[in-house]
Amino acid sequence: MRPHVLIIGCGFGGLEAARALRAAAVDITVVDKTNHHLFQPLLYQVATAGLSAPSIAAPIRHLFRAQRNVTTLMGEVVAIDAAARTVSLKDGAVLHWDHLIVAAGATHSYFGRDDWAPFAPGLKTLDDAFEIRRRVLLAFEQAEREDDPARRAALMQFVVVGGGPTGVELAGTFAEIARHTLPGEFRRIDPRQARVLLVEGNARVLQAMPERLSERAREQLAALGVTVRLGARVTGIDAEGLDITTAAGPERLASRCIVWAAGVAASPLGRALVDTTGCTLDRAGRVVVGPDLSLTGFPAIQVIGDLAAAQSHTPGKAPTPVPGVSPGAKQMGRSAAANILRRLRGEATVPFRYADYGNLATIGRNSAVVDLGTPAGALRFSGYPAWLFWLFAHVYFLIGFRNRFVVLLDWAWAYWTYDRGARVVTQKR
Repeated sequence: MRPHVLIIGCGFGGLEAARALRAAAVDITVVDKTNHHLFQPLLYQVATAGLSAPSIAAPIRHLFRAQRNVTTLMGEVVAIDAAARTVSLKDGAVLHWDHLIVAAGATHSYFGRDDWAPFAPGLKTLDDAFEIRRRVLLAFEQAEREDDPARRAALMQFVVVGGGPTGVELAGTFAEIARHTLPGEFRRIDPRQARVLLVEGNARVLQAMPERLSERAREQLAALGVTVRLGARVTGIDAEGLDITTAAGPERLASRCIVWAAGVAASPLGRALVDTTGCTLDRAGRVVVGPDLSLTGFPAIQVIGDLAAAQSHTPGKAPTPVPGVSPGAKQMGRSAAANILRRLRGEATVPFRYADYGNLATIGRNSAVVDLGTPAGALRFSGYPAWLFWLFAHVYFLIGFRNRFVVLLDWAWAYWTYDRGARVVTQKR
């Protein structure tokens, strides 16, 4: 009987792990809560009506249609039994495995204030993107009918909490929608008068990038019309707006459209692994893994992607943390698959080594920042060349020729016309 490899999650890590085992004499089952693989780096484009959902998502069954050793199941894993080598699904089904790869990803973290979630949705899934798009566009619709100036101003003030790549991309695109896409379509309001605020608790945006590029990103946001509030800590969020505290003291920001991009928490399956293996979680809820991405005492279980608190092991150097980015998840997926094959051959596993290709972030039309690691050293640039690099890099890594073609076509149309074709929303949620 062939070994059975169970992969939980079909994000970047899970997809790469399954593909790396395409020629192996194993049976693979991929379980995911949704029926699609999502290209998350462009999810903000769906949230801001720049792209439609099928442009950045692909059905999982379609992706594995030619890989005969893969079975795909749509289901939610709720429990893991390491001793019995089983997982339980929400519908009561039980799946057995010989090797387990947990790539369940991450979710939003409100730092203990989950009561803020209804008023400030995060952006991790297509459902999140649809909800943010609905709130943004309906805010303008409601402002068109609002007679009270104060309430209209609150409807036309958009706040993004968090100055990481997602927050920067959302804030810049919100400003473009208000200043370039919507003018001329309303009769009682001028969308160009909308305010977009980016609230960041630290001293600069894009903390993972060098300070020079971080400052350049702030300048590009300001040029788009985004007000960046640094050193502003959020202390409360409700249906009418949010409270922040700065060096000048507390302040109230009235807004009917707040988006949360400030925190990430690992999947709840990390806790399920603790219950069955006694493994350790870090402060973000990620599972602390060994050098080969397995759990101590349970070599048949590997954790990868955003759920793993993994380190890169380069010979002659101290281990370094692996960032929670898609290249890291892809590389961990391939490494986990390779180590499974080594175990099947009776060989020793090898430590994971992360190749850092740098960071990219787009701010808006013709504006981006790029920080690349090259054999000759760091390559850092911003502005229009960085925007072109960001654009073609993301098109290159999209899944499937159709998606690449459609995204390029949509972007070209939006670039020359400022139009965003995915502006269809419904009132009902």
